[in-house]
Amino acid sequence: MTIQSRPTADESLRTHDIAGHVDTLYRDGITGLQGAFPRDWAERMREDMMTAFWAAIQRPGGAVGRGPRRWYVEIHPQDLHGFVDLVTHPWVVGMCEAVLGPKYEIVEVGFDVPVQGARNQPWHRDFPSPPETWGEQRRLTSLAFNLTGVDVTPDMGPFEIAPGTQWLDGRGWKHEMFPPAEIWPRFADRGVRKYPRMGDISCRSAVTIHRGTAHPSPIARPVLVLGVDAPGAGHAALHDMMVTPDYHDALPRSVRDHLVCRVADELVPVVQKHDIEGLVMGVE
Repeated sequence: MTIQSRPTADESLRTHDIAGHVDTLYRDGITGLQGAFPRDWAERMREDMMTAFWAAIQRPGGAVGRGPRRWYVEIHPQDLHGFVDLVTHPWVVGMCEAVLGPKYEIVEVGFDVPVQGARNQPWHRDFPSPPETWGEQRRLTSLAFNLTGVDVTPDMGPFEIAPGTQWLDGRGWKHEMFPPAEIWPRFADRGVRKYPRMGDISCRSAVTIHRGTAHPSPIARPVLVLGVDAPGAGHAALHDMMVTPDYHDALPRSVRDHLVCRVADELVPVVQKHDIEGLVMGVE
């Protein structure tokens, strides 16, 4: 039996104005679609993330620190009930095709969880910028889609991003990801904090300079991460997604064609490979 994706209320790609969102993405390094999914869908996603989180922190390598009181956990597609809904959503598909091309690759699904006591992260990129982006081509070769598990408020350590910084040449920075502290005020001056609500989706370049901020709230803020590459971008090597044969066979062909994963009789919990050393300590 084929896994069915959620209908999108007769919305079309024209309704979503993909061209306009691509223009915003290229200008700011981030764009978003409000109300892409209903709240009950987002609530189920939050439950899946928190269930996976409590399991991950109890096993070696299950969760990786991204700063004090802040973790990242990778999961397999079938650990998320709404995975097919997400990767077949017309806006997600439209953005992937428009930016990364028709042979885009889904390489990562996971989530960040900051909890009470998380500090400001240093300004950073998620990985080094490729020459196609900082060079003359000015072409994005990967996208990160984020979906919040809660309605974000100012005390929940909102995500902060410095628009337009995706084009900066960071080859001289530490690990090509961490700009020196003396230029952080440039990013703070242009930084924009985001307050998405459950059901919203954002799409960003992971090389746009950003950070998680201090989180005094007692409410955790889980946020899903879907990583997508253009062919040859190479980030699949940082991840190890798996699906079982029956799940793989039931996926729509449009999903199988783009999903980079192993097919295995038994799912093995992901041991995190994408450890960002510079985020471990956090800053005040």
